[in-house]
Amino acid sequence: MSIGTEAWIVFLLIGLVAGFLASLVVGGGGLISCLLSGVIGAFVGGFLFNSFGISLGIQNALVVEIIHATVGAIIVVLLARAIAWG
Repeated sequence: MSIGTEAWIVFLLIGLVAGFLASLVVGGGGLISCLLSGVIGAFVGGFLFNSFGISLGIQNALVVEIIHATVGAIIVVLLARAIAWG
């Protein structure tokens, strides 16, 4: 397995964990919706945390990435629901 393949697998696992955690916070969703919201949330959360210069002060990069992705996934799910209802 190449490093690129391993990076994609880790990225997808982070997205899955983040999507699952977001579904615990905002409710519901299956495996695919958790994965999609987590992966999209990883981009959104990373962008927002970097744009606003927010640093969590945590030394473990994996934990930081999961937190960023989870916050982003929560935002993505709430925005998607607001668009669907509105």
